[in-house]
Amino acid sequence: MRCANRLQALCFKNGGIYIKLGQHIGQLDYLLPEEYVKTMRASMLDKCPVSTYKQVCDVFLAQLGRLPNEVFEEFDQVPLASASLAQVHTAKTFDGQKIAVKVQHMHLTDSAVADTATVDFIVSLVHWFFPSFDYRWLLAEVRDSLPKELDFLNEGRNCEKAMENFKKLSPKLASQISVPHIYWEYSTQRILAMEYMDGVGVTDVGAIKALGLQPADVARLVSQTFSEMIFRHGFVHCDPHAANMMVRAKPGTKEPQLVLLDHGLYKSLDPAIQSNYAGLWKALVFADSKKIKEHCIGLGAGDDLYALFAAILTMRPWDKIVDQSIDHLVVPDTPEEREELQVRQKSFVEGFLPCDMSDHSVLCKLFCFISLGISLIQ
Repeated sequence: MRCANRLQALCFKNGGIYIKLGQHIGQLDYLLPEEYVKTMRASMLDKCPVSTYKQVCDVFLAQLGRLPNEVFEEFDQVPLASASLAQVHTAKTFDGQKIAVKVQHMHLTDSAVADTATVDFIVSLVHWFFPSFDYRWLLAEVRDSLPKELDFLNEGRNCEKAMENFKKLSPKLASQISVPHIYWEYSTQRILAMEYMDGVGVTDVGAIKALGLQPADVARLVSQTFSEMIFRHGFVHCDPHAANMMVRAKPGTKEPQLVLLDHGLYKSLDPAIQSNYAGLWKALVFADSKKIKEHCIGLGAGDDLYALFAAILTMRPWDKIVDQSIDHLVVPDTPEEREELQVRQKSFVEGFLPCDMSDHSVLCKLFCFISLGISLIQ
């Protein structure tokens, strides 16, 4: 637990890309030690470090040449929420509109290149010591995605394009999807002004029921929304964690309406990926091991990693994936089942790691080694 807390402190101290990596660790509950997953998940999604109001003013002066109280009739100095790259403040325009203003953390753009190079060095160094432990692919993704996420004008365009896709390509679902209206006159690369959106957390079952909605309907809507994005639009929101989705009642009905936030990172899928991914899910449902392997390889998982890829995708061990029973893809629902899944996944990965890295104590030492290396460079 001490190692997990040290890594958390490191991510918070350095911010930006380090919190992004912490968020990624928090999603790997099928693979990494529970201490790391729980520590990162509890702190990295909606409890990120906060910029001071002076720093917010500095961003406004650099981007708009005016202070927040000169741009807006009202501007709440205390942020509504803070994330890895920015924080959100409520404001009121001079014509009376309540809006949300996303402000990038100070100096983040300037430090992003150096931070990426630092993490690249550390990950490459770890790979040099342990050739089978290769996370360099993650850095390639970060290099591609981070500049896009740091450009809030790009986020605004993504937001509008996503909604246009639903209206044009998925009109039956469009009324149940909502995204913020963008106020372009107040927006720059580091400031994004958008409609203030009400809603409850998409995982808050009590709040969902209090709205008169059924959790099963919300779950179905989330599934339909991202299925449409993946298989029909080919333009997919790539950061759909719980802090970026809200739900509310569709006006005048008892149907859920999904509110999608944080449109900084999208991926465009070519038809080959869409076809292979659709084929993979069909093969998974029918427990067709031959087709599972074929489509995993088509998606780039490789002849040696297709079983791990399928297990990560379904959160089920391979023997359950190819089981012919009707409930073979049901996600584990108890702590015991989740622990069993992690043990199974860990034993699978051991074949790709040096023999002395296959227990949690060595993984902890590895994370500490990464933490120490980054601290020394900083």
